[in-house]
Amino acid sequence: MSRAISTALCGTVVEENVELTLVELGRACEASEEQIEHWVLEGVLEPIGRSRAEWRFAGSSLTRVRLASRLSRDLELNASGVALAIDLLERIASLESRLGR
Repeated sequence: MSRAISTALCGTVVEENVELTLVELGRACEASEEQIEHWVLEGVLEPIGRSRAEWRFAGSSLTRVRLASRLSRDLELNASGVALAIDLLERIASLESRLGR
């Protein structure tokens, strides 16, 4: 007799128009504020607001920060390396999309 295993997923749907503070983004992605600041300086993220205290991030930043965190952790990349890797991954995705059409 086989038993079915079920898994429940819990999460929150974040829309594009949601804005997150630096602290909220860090907590949601388990990234430090310093890491996020380095990624902003390297162009990985583009916050709304002039100063660090005023920064707000779009909901889409969650995906980028999670990717940046994985690249940083798994490949031991610094902020510049993360920025380069993400740029190359986006170019590859764009080329694959064009090939698919």
